[in-house]
Amino acid sequence: MREKILHFLMSRGKKSYKIRTEQYIVLSFFAVILLGTLLLMLPISSRSGESCGFLTAWFTATSATCVTGLVLVDTYTQWTGFGQIVLLCLIQIGGLGFMTVISVFFFLLHRKIGLQQRLIMAQGFSLNNVDGVVHLVRTVLIWTIFFEGAGALILTIRFLGEYGLWQALRFGIFHAVSAFCNAGFDIFGVLQPDSSVSLFVHDPVVNLVIMTLIVAGGLGFYVWADLSRFHQRGRQLAVHTRLVLVISGTLIVGGAVLFALLEWNNPETIGTYTVWEKILACLFQSVTCRTAGFASISQGGLTEPSQAVSSLLMLIGGSAGSTAGGIKTVTAGILILATLSAARGRSRVTVFHRTISQEQIRQAMTVMLLMVTLAFGGAVYLSACSGFTFTQCFYETASALGTVGLTTGITPLLDVGPKILLIIFMFFGRVGITTISLGFLMSSQVQERYHYAETKVLIG
Repeated sequence: MREKILHFLMSRGKKSYKIRTEQYIVLSFFAVILLGTLLLMLPISSRSGESCGFLTAWFTATSATCVTGLVLVDTYTQWTGFGQIVLLCLIQIGGLGFMTVISVFFFLLHRKIGLQQRLIMAQGFSLNNVDGVVHLVRTVLIWTIFFEGAGALILTIRFLGEYGLWQALRFGIFHAVSAFCNAGFDIFGVLQPDSSVSLFVHDPVVNLVIMTLIVAGGLGFYVWADLSRFHQRGRQLAVHTRLVLVISGTLIVGGAVLFALLEWNNPETIGTYTVWEKILACLFQSVTCRTAGFASISQGGLTEPSQAVSSLLMLIGGSAGSTAGGIKTVTAGILILATLSAARGRSRVTVFHRTISQEQIRQAMTVMLLMVTLAFGGAVYLSACSGFTFTQCFYETASALGTVGLTTGITPLLDVGPKILLIIFMFFGRVGITTISLGFLMSSQVQERYHYAETKVLIG
């Protein structure tokens, strides 16, 4: 009987029910940002004892909730311990999703998770149905505790002898959560304002731990759930998981190689480093461009080709159902596969002995075109309003839309209009691409009662 009721609810007005679900996700993010803005505006949040003002609080709260990392002020210099706790909570909620965090209370209170909550969870993880979504949420929470806990422990031990127990704990916990959630916020401003992780560019422990956390958070929770079941006898990894692993590895290695070729002798970035330090810095730059936002080298000192490569990596981002943003790795992979198939004259796109549907190819094209158009148009607007070069402005808009947080240093110097545009881009990059765009693309297609006769146009 229960299954019949669920089937009735799912089939009855499916489109309107899904719109309500998407609206809930958008409104929940908006509510969290609003609450974060109000808390950051309190005098207790600022070290000066005075309110930072609405725009700064709004920008910072949006950046934290959307796990971006773009800031107008240095995190440690501006915010007190209370303000930093607020930011950490916003980062955790934004990285895992509002409903995932709320589900902790359902589990602790042994409350049953209803159909609407399951639909919201499924939408938040970019799933097509609610089957096994509660088990997935449990897996997400377990892996999150494991990665953030392990990262915090290693970083705390690393900083212990140099900064003492309390400061080492703060460094360890804050940066482990920020890295796993791909947020890019840091509190190293206590050592040097606006330094991000550049003070530790030569430190292999700090670099490797943060890179591991970034990659782990950016792979996607579905991938981790699939990997955790891989030990079962006779089980194979899903096509999605294999695509994510191959594309992510290719982007990390390929990006590092390109940065090494373009920056090897650049004195403003890695030109004065040793060989191993150059390799480490290039790997970190390649990883952090995938929506993390930590900067170990000067982003403003990058050559223009390197900034172009960084912008491309930022727009691609991480994987679906992860803490990362961007158009997603599999989306980019499908577009590349579709291009190669078309170049070979093939009508079907195949990967790992499976065929990708034409509907998913259209979805990938739509998301990609939407992101590129917004980034390009936003860069034109920023350049016209601020006087900065188009390359610098495109870097900022790609960073905001991809929820990355890397900047060439121009974000605090922008006028009010461009800052508000970046706020909108950060919100859309985190909520819009994953929820609004993919939501209507994956909805049931309206049956067309008629169609026009086909025609041919000139291509190429």
